[in-house]
Amino acid sequence: MLIRLNAAQPYALGLFRFVIGLIFAIHGASSLFGVFNGRDTEVGAWPGWYAALIQLVCGTFVALGLGTRIAAFLASGSMAYAYFVVHQPEALTPVENGGETSAIFCWAFLLLVFTGPGALALDRLFKAGTTAQAPADETRREQSPAVSV
Repeated sequence: MLIRLNAAQPYALGLFRFVIGLIFAIHGASSLFGVFNGRDTEVGAWPGWYAALIQLVCGTFVALGLGTRIAAFLASGSMAYAYFVVHQPEALTPVENGGETSAIFCWAFLLLVFTGPGALALDRLFKAGTTAQAPADETRREQSPAVSV
């Protein structure tokens, strides 16, 4: 049973990445364009408009698996900023200051920075098309670990 769960891990991570990125992108779109019961943010207003732009762009990139680690790093940082600048001064804990969403997004994106995109990411599709020789090279390195390349 554990072996089957381990085999599904890249797909579960890919699904996690897609859902988190999609929710983040929708949140940004709702602030930028007033869709999904959101409110329009005035263009160029600090920090709301820039935060919404980061949410839309980084969320889309994360959902698609394009530059996942970089996009997730930027998204995590923006949510850390939101938590510590907007929410934390109001009260100590996220439950008290309304910062649960910012805190959860921050940690979810930070996890993706370290784990990568998982399965079904567009980055992997582009890498597969450009580096057809890479798998054979990796196999040779695994077979002879004492040889340094």
